[in-house]
Amino acid sequence: MAQWGYEVIGLEESSSGVGIAQHHFPDCQFIQGSIYSPPLELLDNSFDLVISIEVIEHLFYPKELPRLAKRCLKPHGRLIISTPYHGYLKNLALALSGSLDSHYGVHWDGGHIKFFSVPSLSQLLIAEGYSALEFKFAGRLPYLWKTMLCSAQLTPVP
Repeated sequence: MAQWGYEVIGLEESSSGVGIAQHHFPDCQFIQGSIYSPPLELLDNSFDLVISIEVIEHLFYPKELPRLAKRCLKPHGRLIISTPYHGYLKNLALALSGSLDSHYGVHWDGGHIKFFSVPSLSQLLIAEGYSALEFKFAGRLPYLWKTMLCSAQLTPVP
């Protein structure tokens, strides 16, 4: 995105992650900070768009992501979130194929904590003040998708 002329600022919790990101993307700015205690003085009401790729499913408190985005966005700004898709038919297929335990495995640290479907992600975003939700899907067959992408507009406060 920076190569296309956009200003890109990333928020990363680990100092090693910031170092790796800065090395690979020198045209972008990276800030070390947590989603739970962000440096708001650097982020408040500054962005037209906030993008979160494959993060929300790792959060103990997933509401904090759209709340932080709300603080960062300008009026009418947009939030784009991608997360693994977990709809009813996909979960049923996992159960029938005997893959449910390995898919939801606890054998690695730092894995997924929350699992989202279109209704559950919609409910979260609407409750946090977003509207005009649009979903796209990628990977695998329809309704067994690997990933869902949601674009949501910040609903202006009257």
